[in-house]
Amino acid sequence: MLEKFFVHGGTPLVGTVRVNGSKNAALPILYSVLLTRGTTVLHNIPPLCDVTSTLELLADLGVKSGRRPDGALELEVVKEDGFEAPYELVRKMRASIYALGPLLAKRGRARVSRPGGCNIGVRPIDLHLKGMLALGARIANEQGYVVAEAPYLTGRRIYLGGASGSTVSGTANVIMAAALARGTTVIDHAACEPEIVDLANYLNACGAGIAGAGTPVVTIEGVRELHGSEYRVMSDRIEAGTFMIGAALTAGDVRVEGARFEHLAALIDALEAAGVSLQVEDDAVHVTSDGDFRPVDVTALPYPGFPTDLQSQITVLLSLAGGISVVTEKIYPDRFIHVAELNRLGANIRKEGNLAIIHGVERLSGAPVMASDLRASACLVLAGLVADGVTEINRIYHIDRGYHRIEESLKELGAVIDRVPADADSALLSLSPAASPALREKLVEYLRSATSF
Repeated sequence: MLEKFFVHGGTPLVGTVRVNGSKNAALPILYSVLLTRGTTVLHNIPPLCDVTSTLELLADLGVKSGRRPDGALELEVVKEDGFEAPYELVRKMRASIYALGPLLAKRGRARVSRPGGCNIGVRPIDLHLKGMLALGARIANEQGYVVAEAPYLTGRRIYLGGASGSTVSGTANVIMAAALARGTTVIDHAACEPEIVDLANYLNACGAGIAGAGTPVVTIEGVRELHGSEYRVMSDRIEAGTFMIGAALTAGDVRVEGARFEHLAALIDALEAAGVSLQVEDDAVHVTSDGDFRPVDVTALPYPGFPTDLQSQITVLLSLAGGISVVTEKIYPDRFIHVAELNRLGANIRKEGNLAIIHGVERLSGAPVMASDLRASACLVLAGLVADGVTEINRIYHIDRGYHRIEESLKELGAVIDRVPADADSALLSLSPAASPALREKLVEYLRSATSF
């Protein structure tokens, strides 16, 4: 059933929120279970749509999984004859390309549907294929599928730099494949993201020999076999950053548990430059703000630079800063679909190439908007929290891919936000008792005009 959000702006976020496990760390770790024998127990795996899709694909490849009473996910490879990731499953999410390295390394063959493009621009897999070829695989393209074969893989030195810098998913794929390769693999220009460190730590717990994760040079000593292990996945730094920006935007007072300085240093620097007060703790960041922001120039770069996955969210805050800010996107130059929707809410943003030139405005005003991708959805929710009146956000299925019931977490902080069916009659009936009179009145207006939304 299609759903949407109605957000009534103007309420400061106040309280404490605990961040879920990291989607971007969990997905490659889940696929790397294909490399192991025995039982793996993973803690802090978030209950997201992308995780559900991953488990469906892993089940198709012979991995049995289930949730334990404590919430941990238990997995075990029970069949090893499958080697195909079909289009029907891959089309649900691009992360299915993570199946390539583990299948090739463990089963000698992989047939993975090409993931295609997405709303934030072209995201090629050429560096994934370059890494597999370097390890000794034979690769062909057949009817939209990448087919890779090798009786065994052989370690070697591989340069993985691309036009936009390092590749996170490509680095993860090569690390997984090289874990069972013969000899030593060295990845030059490896991605340094914390999620790569988390993957390496999990694989090392399974018996792998990986050193240098988190630096541009990663060394993998291939082993003959990996066993299952018990591991806790890192907290989601992007979810943490989203809540931090939300607290600042609404002139709130929020303690974000699970936010780590070393994962969010670039965001913390940008927020402080904008005039936001932050108190950093060992495993939390306390955010307070008066809602008066200074303009800041931000450039989205590979880690430890400013995260591209927080680019749209910081754009909301800068749209309310006094003066001109410039946001530069160096990873996905087309990742500005949210700009048009923010302008519908009253922002003054001009896109030029991979730049967003932002002239700060005094306020935003609620209006119907359309979510185009995961992070743009979060951006629009944040905008709705601070906009005057009610913001209607359509196609929110995108946000469920990366945030678990984000509206519930926001409600606990005081936000007035409702998830409703896209059908108007059902939407009115499904409103929570806490829904604001303005939100109810908005829906009644839609019903009177017989508008379908």
